[in-house]
Amino acid sequence: MAEDNKVQGLAWFLAGLGVGALVGILYAPKSGRETREDLATGAREGTEYLRARTRQAVEQVGTLVEKSKEQMNEYVERGREAVDRGRAQWEEFVERGKSLVGDQTGRVAAAVDAGREAYRSTASSNGPEK
Repeated sequence: MAEDNKVQGLAWFLAGLGVGALVGILYAPKSGRETREDLATGAREGTEYLRARTRQAVEQVGTLVEKSKEQMNEYVERGREAVDRGRAQWEEFVERGKSLVGDQTGRVAAAVDAGREAYRSTASSNGPEK
């Protein structure tokens, strides 16, 4: 029985060698020329892929730059409009202030004149006292 196990083990060993040799032949590396051609083809495909991705990236960056320019122009325009509105309001406030000062100046001048006139009339009606 021990001898049968040895024979059976040897048979499996030989079968394994056969299967290994078959797998080795099927998956044997290509010749040097074929390997170099495959490497060159892979390099060309990789280069073309990188060029295509670079073009896409440039297009995307260009699109982003254009959108940014449009947005900045919009913000600048909004800023100008806000400055113009503020300037118009400031000019309106200044004009109102000038008008108010003018009105008050007229009233004060009229009050001073009325005071002078009242003083003169009082002084002339009492006459000089001796």
